[in-house]
Amino acid sequence: MKIPDWLPDSHRPTRPDGGSTEPIINRLTEPFAKFFKIEAAGGIVLLCCALIALGLANSPWAAAFASLWHTNVGVTIGDFALELSLQHWINDGAMTIFFFVVGLEIKRELVHGELREPRNAVLPAVAALGGMLVPAALFLLFQHGKPGADGWAIPMATDIAFVAGFLALLGARVAFGLKILILTLAIIDDIGAVLIIAVAFTDHISLSMLGWAGVGLGVTLICRWLGVRAVPVYVLIGVGIWLAVLMAGVHATVAGVVLGLLTPSRPWLAERSLLKVLSGTERRLRKDREKEDETEHHEEAVLLLGATAQETISPLDRLENALHPWVAFVIMPLFALANAGVRVDLADLAHPVSLATAAGLAMGKPLGIVMFSALAVRLGWARLPEGVNWKVLTGAGCLAGIGFTMSLFIAGLALGDELLESGKIGALVGSALSAMIGCTLLWWFLREEARSEG
Repeated sequence: MKIPDWLPDSHRPTRPDGGSTEPIINRLTEPFAKFFKIEAAGGIVLLCCALIALGLANSPWAAAFASLWHTNVGVTIGDFALELSLQHWINDGAMTIFFFVVGLEIKRELVHGELREPRNAVLPAVAALGGMLVPAALFLLFQHGKPGADGWAIPMATDIAFVAGFLALLGARVAFGLKILILTLAIIDDIGAVLIIAVAFTDHISLSMLGWAGVGLGVTLICRWLGVRAVPVYVLIGVGIWLAVLMAGVHATVAGVVLGLLTPSRPWLAERSLLKVLSGTERRLRKDREKEDETEHHEEAVLLLGATAQETISPLDRLENALHPWVAFVIMPLFALANAGVRVDLADLAHPVSLATAAGLAMGKPLGIVMFSALAVRLGWARLPEGVNWKVLTGAGCLAGIGFTMSLFIAGLALGDELLESGKIGALVGSALSAMIGCTLLWWFLREEARSEG
């Protein structure tokens, strides 16, 4: 960013070297509130797309709908060619952006959120651990030694969009502390799911391609160190890393999470820089106006103000604000359309894999969350947030059994074609049961609590 010579030294942008003048509580709650609203609205769109996919998959147009997602789409550059089905482009390509935003969310929680303070992170971390281990154990109890045992990770994750949507429907009675707890729990769930995808569902690894991915990450860090600010540069490097990870045999979405975690969480310029530049340019333009020459510095003043305003917002915040709506309203609905179209019949509903998945989500999830939370509180490691009691936590634990997006995603990785439909049906049934039970319990307990207070 070029600084004009006429701008006084006292009004030039400076790097951050002190605390923010904005109240800390605003900085903590405003991003969460915006994130939660987008997730809630996105959950409604996601639900509509899932119902559309289910309807089409069980209609006379089922064959045409299925063949659409198996249409091959390729990219050819010289001798290099990459051809994948439309479903794979969504699952391996577009979902990488979803996982990139997941990486940004994790980074934000680690730097500014509940995960920044170990004491505040204990309860959601322990609850998330129980919400992953118990569903997986319950699934294996049904499927141990059977062909479907590879799907043990399907019921482990929580779909933030759906949970946020249903909490929003319950209105202002839902305590802010409960929303923070569930959101943080879901993000920790995502961390677990990413680790599982990277480790458990990687069969053969090409070390040479993995090395090239490492080189790409190194170039990213060097560009950060040199102060490269152009987003297209990082997009180009990110595409190269994605391709190297894909060809290495590791699921390509892992590249999105890693790049999200590498995104800087601090702005390039201090927040007061914008006020300095604004004051300095206003004074200069006023002098020009007195000289009846209003156009001399107008253009460079506007460019400087725009660049300064942009650089007083961290890359993490800018990218999350820009990409989150696309993920919530385009990528995840597309994923639902491509993956939730399951033909439902009684045989698949009663299949052991379906039953194990549904039981893991609807029963294992709340059981694990409440048991492990009770253990953490009993040992004195943590305490329940303000406005949250054990009844409310039980209802929220049931709601956290909505696995949907990540459950369908892991099912596609873990199960072969002969069991995939059963795994998807189990994920859909388990998520639906979790939504109904969780909403009913929360509505009843919150109303009961409001009556007792009144």
